[in-house]
Amino acid sequence: MAMEIVYRVKRFDGEKSYYQEYSIPYEKDRTILWGLIKIRDEIDPTLSFRSACRSAICGSCAIRVNSNALLACKTSLDKQLALYQTNILTLEPLANFPVIRDLVVDWENKFKHMTEVKPWLIGEKDCPGGTGYYRQSPDEFLEISNPTDCILCGCCVSECTQHTNLRDEFYEPFIFTKSWRFTADSRDNSPKAHLLPVLNEGGLWKCVRCQQCITKCPKGVRPADHISRLRCSSMNYGFTDNLGTRHAQAFAEYIQKTGRLNEVTLPLKTEGIFRTLKRIPFALRLLRKGKLRPLYFPSPIQGIEGIRKIYNRLRKEEKK
Repeated sequence: MAMEIVYRVKRFDGEKSYYQEYSIPYEKDRTILWGLIKIRDEIDPTLSFRSACRSAICGSCAIRVNSNALLACKTSLDKQLALYQTNILTLEPLANFPVIRDLVVDWENKFKHMTEVKPWLIGEKDCPGGTGYYRQSPDEFLEISNPTDCILCGCCVSECTQHTNLRDEFYEPFIFTKSWRFTADSRDNSPKAHLLPVLNEGGLWKCVRCQQCITKCPKGVRPADHISRLRCSSMNYGFTDNLGTRHAQAFAEYIQKTGRLNEVTLPLKTEGIFRTLKRIPFALRLLRKGKLRPLYFPSPIQGIEGIRKIYNRLRKEEKK
């Protein structure tokens, strides 16, 4: 008897959500998208999902399979069955998006955020030799090559834990990628215009580097790395009067001085005395649980001179 595969699809009719199961005969070397198309064409024409290129270029077929975001057209059905050791797969729309119908999500608010970072070249620089075009060196191109690979599939948004918790205070990971793409472009004449929106409204310093945006991206784009680069750029432009920058600077200072963090004085350097006083109830709970040592003054670790040499080398490179 031929093996049956069960797609357990989360459906939404505009008012209520429910799961519906579809059984289809197993076929070797197929994709997740193949199963959805087979269901729509042969079993239930009301099933709604998006797909277009079927070549992992357009990004429209992104969904969640067993709670993991992926491109349905790129993902091997055989590998998913082997990974979960079951013939039942649960298909859901991307998380952190409003659902329109079944597996189709609404991108409108996401694109509003993208327009804020102005994902286009601003102004015109003088072209060398009056050629009418602006050349980039290989190194200048490499700065923007990875973010340019983003296909706006939404997988990074779906799995971003910080965007889940701080929807109104932390932009979608691909927004930071778009911001870095044009902040770093050597042909752009106004990099701050791309940087300031993610710094001010986008919560640039609120990323906790869980790396989900990197691990889930089907195209190898690295939003968490772009966030780190944007942070460095913001400091280079002098935007240092914020908690994130002060925390990073204090962190670096401790590591260079002793190789250890001092969690008692770190809040003072980051937030100042008045904000730190508000954390006293939390600090007392840590103290009772033995998680805080108020008289802890760390001594330098073994090999601290090597760490200091790394910092000195980095400073010399920055001056160049």
